[in-house]
Amino acid sequence: MTNITRRSFIIASSLVGSIAVAGCTDTVDDNGTQSFDIETVVDGLEHPWSVEPTGRRQCLVTERTGRLTLVDLDEGSFEVIDGVPKVHVAGQGGLLDVTVHPAYPDEPWVYLTFSDTNVAGESATHLARGQLEIDTAQLTDVEIIHIAEPFVDSNNHYGSRIVFGDGEKLYMTSGDRQFKNFGPDHVSQDLSNDLGATLRLEPDGSIPADNPFNGEQNASKAIYSYGHRNAQGMAVHPTTGELWQSEHGEHDGDELNIITRGGNHGWPIAHYGCQYGSTDPIGDLPHERDDVIEPVYHWECTSGGFPPAGMTFYDGDAFSRWQGDLFVGNLAGRYLGHFTVDQQSVEEVDPLLEDQGWRVRDVSVEPSQGHLLVAIDASSAPLVELVPR
Repeated sequence: MTNITRRSFIIASSLVGSIAVAGCTDTVDDNGTQSFDIETVVDGLEHPWSVEPTGRRQCLVTERTGRLTLVDLDEGSFEVIDGVPKVHVAGQGGLLDVTVHPAYPDEPWVYLTFSDTNVAGESATHLARGQLEIDTAQLTDVEIIHIAEPFVDSNNHYGSRIVFGDGEKLYMTSGDRQFKNFGPDHVSQDLSNDLGATLRLEPDGSIPADNPFNGEQNASKAIYSYGHRNAQGMAVHPTTGELWQSEHGEHDGDELNIITRGGNHGWPIAHYGCQYGSTDPIGDLPHERDDVIEPVYHWECTSGGFPPAGMTFYDGDAFSRWQGDLFVGNLAGRYLGHFTVDQQSVEEVDPLLEDQGWRVRDVSVEPSQGHLLVAIDASSAPLVELVPR
């Protein structure tokens, strides 16, 4: 077990007002802004990609280099889990998302997504599961339960968020693998493959009988929605049960989407972004077409965009002003995005951590105390916890 001393950061900015004093009660500044402290739980992680609470003040963290760690949030320590499948670490690939079965720990299944190759050296997004034995820090009975085929000669746009939704169905995003043939023949508009799609599976990887394209000839039976570029964030709304995603645009054009069963979400025949290095549009504007699903929030071409990563809805008890709000990691913008949500009305409000200079890769709510866990994307990165002042 590796022990790393916990450090506490004190912040003073327009976001939080006065100098912070360590504490555990929910406080709000005079201007009505929620105040918090930043504590480093562990440091020295190598490009962490996902953080998943497991209860008992513990969480799992994936590192893109192929390491899965179990973090003790109170002790500020972590240990490496054995039994993780081999991964292909190149470009944007490696060990990516992690989630646990909704009945965990009674069902001790842990689910991982990662990139791996075939004998030809082509890669694809893989989904595996194994049973976590915490006492021995290992995964057992590991099996690959789905591969988002086809394998292609690319190391980018793997997508790869996974969550459990309605009826314990597992949802998985797959990226478009960065194909540039924009138009109706693009892989994201082709139902015969798993690319640029949201996939819906049973916990064992089998196909649910009620998937929207289950009865269509030549269609991938796993597809739940299509027309996606590269969704790297996904969360279930705690009240409505809707499936939300954050998706990277081409040049700007980043999106927040509510996923529609069987829906075409537009990429690349309809998009608010433009081609890299220009202001040339890609396809039509989504609101100009009635055959695609519009995003609930987007960043237009020349806006500067919001390169989005992991996301979560806040449903804890520690921060009263954040109830029902959406938090989304911002990579190139280097902050934690904060959005208020009223049904399908979304507004970006006070950004968090903007003075830290961190590429925010993932965010999750720690259930026992309601703190926010934030994973930072860097070669030697901290896992931090936002706690009430």
